[in-house]
Amino acid sequence: MDYTATQSGFRQRKLQPNIRARNSSMEVPDASQLFEDTSGAGQGSQTGYKAQTGDQAAGFPGFSDPMSNLAMAYGSSLATQGKELMDKNLDRFIPISKLKYYFAVDTVYVGKKLGLLIFPYMHENWEVSYQQDIPVAPRFDVNAPDLYIPTMGFITYILVAGLALGTQNKFSPELLGVQASSAFVWLVMEVLAVLLSLYLVTVNTDLTTIDLLAFAGYKYVGMIVGVVSGLLFGRPAYYLSLLWCCAAIFVFMIRTLRLKLLSEAAAEGKLVRGTRNQLRMYLTMAIAAAQPVFMYFLTFHLVR
Repeated sequence: MDYTATQSGFRQRKLQPNIRARNSSMEVPDASQLFEDTSGAGQGSQTGYKAQTGDQAAGFPGFSDPMSNLAMAYGSSLATQGKELMDKNLDRFIPISKLKYYFAVDTVYVGKKLGLLIFPYMHENWEVSYQQDIPVAPRFDVNAPDLYIPTMGFITYILVAGLALGTQNKFSPELLGVQASSAFVWLVMEVLAVLLSLYLVTVNTDLTTIDLLAFAGYKYVGMIVGVVSGLLFGRPAYYLSLLWCCAAIFVFMIRTLRLKLLSEAAAEGKLVRGTRNQLRMYLTMAIAAAQPVFMYFLTFHLVR
């Protein structure tokens, strides 16, 4: 035990001079260092460089700000011109500003319009209301054309057609796509045929292509009613409901388009004379009579 203590004490006495020598070597002046500390000089040089660049920037006051402002102004002008050009060309083919008018509907208007499409016999005033030579929005006038009901009617018709095909074990995505594309193609062909007829008859009317698209799309409401009735109650119910809806859309189109295509005298119920007015009357009846044909052609194969 004494030997161990003596040995440990010897080690302590042996190590303490080394620690003192090591500490003394660390406190040696700068002459014992191998390399010179240049960190302070580097900071000083960086400070001097920043001061020099600051002096140079001060020698050219406002050099970077005008360039950046000019670039921003030029980029802003280019963006504005590009937006105006895009809006102008887009509005030429797709009148977005006018489309907002045709979708300005509410729940009350949709309910009244659907009732008018199915029961048009009791409706008396068919004239569109105007405010400062501008037709009021559809939500304020049930006689105004809209695109909300035709759009939703087309989508609902495709869904109902898929349901009907499913009941016949004929449903497939390809067949549903064919059904949708064929209905859309027939709608476009109908509108183009009406535009061509108006051009040939030289009718001066305020009807636009969007108006014709809206009027042609109203028949999907009657088609949906006919197909749903056939799915629920059988084929006789399909024929009865479709017959009612065909008569309703015929009356609706006659009373709506006669104010647009016929002369003011015909719109007031006076005697129509002249070849041009007779052509307009025939054209109005042809457009109205085409609606039941399309309604039956696009729905008869969906009900078995």
